[in-house]
Amino acid sequence: MRVLRVFHSAVVDAWRARERELRELGHDVHLLTAQRWDEGGSDVHLEPRSGEQVEGLRTFGRHPALFLYDPRPIWRAMGQDWDVIDIHEEPFALSTAEILAIRKLRRNSAPYVLYSAQNLEKRYPVPFRWLEGWSLRHAAGVQVCNDEAGRILQRKGFPGQPRTIPLGVDLAHFTVSDRPPVSDAPVRVGYVGRLAPHKGVAVLLASLAKLPQLHLTIAGSGPQEEELRQLSRELGIETRMTWLGGVSQEDLPAVYASFDVLAVPSLTTPGWVEQFGRVVIEAMASGVPVVASVSGALPEVVGETGILVPEGDPTALAEALMRVGCSTDLQAVLRQRGLHRAQECSWPAVAADFDELYRVATHQQSLEATDLAPEVVVVAYGAPDLLSETLTSVAGLTVTVVDNSSRDDVMAVCAVAGVRYLDPGHNGGFGTGVNYALARRLTPESDMLLLNPDARITVDGVRRLHHALRSDPTLGSVGSAQVDIAGAAARVAWPWPTPLRSWIEAAGLGRLNSSKDYVIGSVLMLRSEALAQVGGFDEDFFLYAEETDWARRASLMGWRHRVVDSVTATHVGAGTSSDPLRRDTHFYAGQERYFRKHHGALGWQVTRLAQLSGSLVRGVLLPGPRGTAARTRAKLLRAGPRRREREALARLVA
Repeated sequence: MRVLRVFHSAVVDAWRARERELRELGHDVHLLTAQRWDEGGSDVHLEPRSGEQVEGLRTFGRHPALFLYDPRPIWRAMGQDWDVIDIHEEPFALSTAEILAIRKLRRNSAPYVLYSAQNLEKRYPVPFRWLEGWSLRHAAGVQVCNDEAGRILQRKGFPGQPRTIPLGVDLAHFTVSDRPPVSDAPVRVGYVGRLAPHKGVAVLLASLAKLPQLHLTIAGSGPQEEELRQLSRELGIETRMTWLGGVSQEDLPAVYASFDVLAVPSLTTPGWVEQFGRVVIEAMASGVPVVASVSGALPEVVGETGILVPEGDPTALAEALMRVGCSTDLQAVLRQRGLHRAQECSWPAVAADFDELYRVATHQQSLEATDLAPEVVVVAYGAPDLLSETLTSVAGLTVTVVDNSSRDDVMAVCAVAGVRYLDPGHNGGFGTGVNYALARRLTPESDMLLLNPDARITVDGVRRLHHALRSDPTLGSVGSAQVDIAGAAARVAWPWPTPLRSWIEAAGLGRLNSSKDYVIGSVLMLRSEALAQVGGFDEDFFLYAEETDWARRASLMGWRHRVVDSVTATHVGAGTSSDPLRRDTHFYAGQERYFRKHHGALGWQVTRLAQLSGSLVRGVLLPGPRGTAARTRAKLLRAGPRRREREALARLVA
């Protein structure tokens, strides 16, 4: 695969190990980076290795989010054919906007992936907020170094599933050295990093004052250095401290080898939180146990491989450092766990993660998914008789039933049918039920058929849907034609909902639009590769519009959807609910969520006005129950469907 990567910090030779490993995997990677960049407080100049495909670009500005590259090399690079463009810059950065603008001008259609470490949700000023939203909405993939950064990007508009890939470590450079046995000698505590208030070094010094057995070596420099030196004198601990200043990557392994335990006492501030903590992985690779605060991503990175303590608590920090430093058994356990964690962050492992990211972003086809039969998932809520008929229709296939009602009679139906039964323990809605099954798939590589508990399809019909899906590599989902219990055809493919179309619907002209942008979810087969890229359903949706949202997100990432007219399923419709007001509440709440998510608050208010106007007119003109239903709907829309749904769900829980 031909890959163009842009990453300003790749000026550091150690950070280019990712590209070297990707080339070992067979990728043709061309890297654009800065000619020089401030890394760790000092300028680093690009020094390519012999034959290395890296090009240094002049940069304008020094802030990671506010600089620009010399556009000429990027212009030339965008004139070439690439399979994927990897922009290792934050989505809101000026450099990201510059690269994407040149890509657009050069009409380069290669999919692009982005990077983010930002695990604090920030609302950037215009135009950065607009640039961020646009770049995310059109990205084919996103790499983050912590899970929270991925969740934030999804809330800001990224339509797919972010991939968490750790920062890499060179296991040939950071290795375990021989250590003296634990004795009554002082516990050698180490700190590696910048000396700034948010790094919590003052807390570390206060912990040293708690226990005289603790000795501290600090490797790093920064604006707080003089303040910290003065604090060490005031606390009377200066004789138990060693200040190394800034240490080069070449000298770091020897520094780690002198530690019994590494302290990472970071503090969360309104504008900063620990995003990864590369020193954690370097120490683990060196066989050094870690004691860290619970700031930001540190619990995720450290996990059970180290000891976590509350932020800003010198007593807890001192006790943890002492416990690790004085226990041979605990050190041995943490060392083994740390070495395993470091293996997961090795450059070959990181490159393998990027390889998978590129394959997903470029819609590489899975031969395994083609050969495997699809897995059927039914999200049930009561109605065991209808469920029994549904399960009978797909007998012989791999079926999982997620029971949102947690009922014994539903479990009994599954036992008779010989299918897997899962009880999530609560009713989180249809999308949450689907995701519960996704996380527990029996055949993780297979395509998935979503089947309503009041829908029936033959096994042959399922196979023909699967064949149709696999015959067209651009399809993210397919659905069958449907008839109701009386044999009347039902519409299953619809145009994307928009505020303008809401007014057309309100005027009673919706049937004039025959577009088939997406297929409803009652009988819907989802492609495995699309699931890998888009992820599961948005669990903010409870019962309606979740499949519309998933299909829209998949469409933004290049997938199409269609109906296979040669396959027909029977759908009873509303088979698990006989309360029309409850159905309307869930339906319009789903509409509100969809419009707010894809068209903003203004888009929803325009849509809401259209739906309210249509309901008011129908409430006046239509006689009998239809008029009554329209007036009830108008009341619901005035009150706010999502609010009403939340109130109804809260009453159920109470």
